[in-house]
Amino acid sequence: MYRNGYVYIMASKNNNVLYVGVTSNLPRRVYEHKTGLIEGFTKQYNIHKLVYAEKFDNIKTAILREKQLKGWSRAKKDALITAANPDWSELPPF
Repeated sequence: MYRNGYVYIMASKNNNVLYVGVTSNLPRRVYEHKTGLIEGFTKQYNIHKLVYAEKFDNIKTAILREKQLKGWSRAKKDALITAANPDWSELPPF
């Protein structure tokens, strides 16, 4: 059985810093970022706001999409977020 996969983009308070990630459990992963349970980039740069997410039927496809988005320029990521979430408001994790 395949697990769903999610690609997500989180932003810092002022949207200055972005983080692209992948997970099989988006609500849990967003909680981990928000509470600082995971050491690393998002904790260091206070990235707590979910601004974009895509759901996939399997984690392998999600991982491929994450790699694609990580290779994009900041301008292209900004355009993707703005198209789906014009105000860059915080989204519920599905």
